[in-house]
Amino acid sequence: MTDIAQPHDRFLKALLSIPEQAGTLLRERLPKEVTDLLSPEPPELVDGSFIDGEFREHLTDRLFKVKTLSGKAAFIYTLIEHKSYPDEWIAFQLLRYLVRIWEQVKKDRAGKLPPIVPLVVYHGARTWSVSPKFSALIEADESLLPHLLDFSFAVADLGRIQDEELSQDRRLRAALMAMKYAFQKGDGILIIPEIGEGVQGDPEFAKLVLRYLIQTHKGLTMADVQTYAEKAFPGEAEHYASVFAEEMMSKGRQEGRQEGRQEGRQEEAAAMLTRLLKRRFGSLPDWVETKITAASLPEIEDWMDTIFDAESLDAVFK
Repeated sequence: MTDIAQPHDRFLKALLSIPEQAGTLLRERLPKEVTDLLSPEPPELVDGSFIDGEFREHLTDRLFKVKTLSGKAAFIYTLIEHKSYPDEWIAFQLLRYLVRIWEQVKKDRAGKLPPIVPLVVYHGARTWSVSPKFSALIEADESLLPHLLDFSFAVADLGRIQDEELSQDRRLRAALMAMKYAFQKGDGILIIPEIGEGVQGDPEFAKLVLRYLIQTHKGLTMADVQTYAEKAFPGEAEHYASVFAEEMMSKGRQEGRQEGRQEGRQEEAAAMLTRLLKRRFGSLPDWVETKITAASLPEIEDWMDTIFDAESLDAVFK
């Protein structure tokens, strides 16, 4: 797993290991017809991950065992997407992971399989635009669809949820705000005081959130850390600000080393994209070069993925 993915993965695993907060997140983001059937008991975290190695850079998963009001066991499989854009094949990945869970359950007990409800949590910069149905991946006549495998999954697109509506639990809301703005350019700094207020009264949780902010929010300064500390640790702000000052300096040194490597990769990707576009569409207008020069590496990679399916030059950049 890359250094970029690790902060998200560590933070989410720590966040969802707290039964009360995991239970609140599931109840607030699952469909009402699901939550109406669940007992009030907190979910039980099941150890392990079902994600393939090559996808762990962009995904974190958590499996929870719950009870229904009738006393039967059920599972909720939560998959968190760290890409800055939606993955159109997420339903296919979910299918693989659901089958693995059922295979594990089948080894441990006899009888019918328990229900597994999938939930995708997404905090990328782009709006989630992928269908929440597996059948959307299958090209078939409509009359065939009733005879084919299908399932739906719930999606929580944090970027499209108002800050105050992220959660009724103030600490969970603060954590989700930190996640929501991790991929938003500049906006995350503006809500630092609100996040700090949200975690007030729980020093360990406040430190967890601050460490995540330092690792994921570009442009965060020592002044921002001081502001957060004043809200999150009233009376002890100076102490905690000094504790995290070393992490800020370490982050600065690491970003300095990575910046050179990142620029090299971005230049190579931009040159490759330009060559492919010329082969596909011929000579390019000036606006294409301007757009590529201003783009981020993930945007360039995304455009490269669409070149051979796009029917026009404009369609590549939509």
